[in-house]
Amino acid sequence: MTVHAAARSTRSTRSIGWVPYPLIALVAVPAIAGSLRLVELAGGPHLMPANPRISASPVPVIVHIVCALLYAILGAFQFSTGLRRRRPGWHRVGGRVLVMLGLAVAFSALWMTASYPRVPGGALGHVFRLAFGTGMAASIILGFNAIRRGDIRRHRAWMARAYALALGAGTQAFTLGIGNAVLGTSELTTALMLGAGWVINLAVVEYVIRARTRASVIGA
Repeated sequence: MTVHAAARSTRSTRSIGWVPYPLIALVAVPAIAGSLRLVELAGGPHLMPANPRISASPVPVIVHIVCALLYAILGAFQFSTGLRRRRPGWHRVGGRVLVMLGLAVAFSALWMTASYPRVPGGALGHVFRLAFGTGMAASIILGFNAIRRGDIRRHRAWMARAYALALGAGTQAFTLGIGNAVLGTSELTTALMLGAGWVINLAVVEYVIRARTRASVIGA
């Protein structure tokens, strides 16, 4: 019985592949920070730096953190080719849920950007948040419309772009740390390093999209 269980576990792991796990690992830092903020807002101990903006208007933050955590984890497994092939129904149902979660993430981010005064990064950071938040929402809508037309290639590309933007917070944990260490702490540095996190993720996903397109053309 133990041997059979181990064999089933191995087959399950191989069917999922390795791709989801580094994607989930990338959001570990913002996930921990967000979870601690939720504990604080629920009346628990204050383990995060005080933020009067959040205390005064916690609703968009709660929506953003909860939906972003679910979107990041569930979305990672949508990139598993083996899981899509073995459980196409799960992929379709999960995709519908992710559309709603992703839009909630994007629009709550825009809500916070528009309503919270003096966000880190100053005016440039404000522009970046508006631009990339809008870009995430637009990518999800374009990806959803593409699959309704039966255009799988464009659907995957747009959904990958949306997910890359959602994972910006994970990359920004590194860019902000490196930027502040090298360039010092300032509003301009913060804005540039925030933008760098989103741009890096988009550059990686565009490379993957183009590489897969070339491979499919060669294979055809």
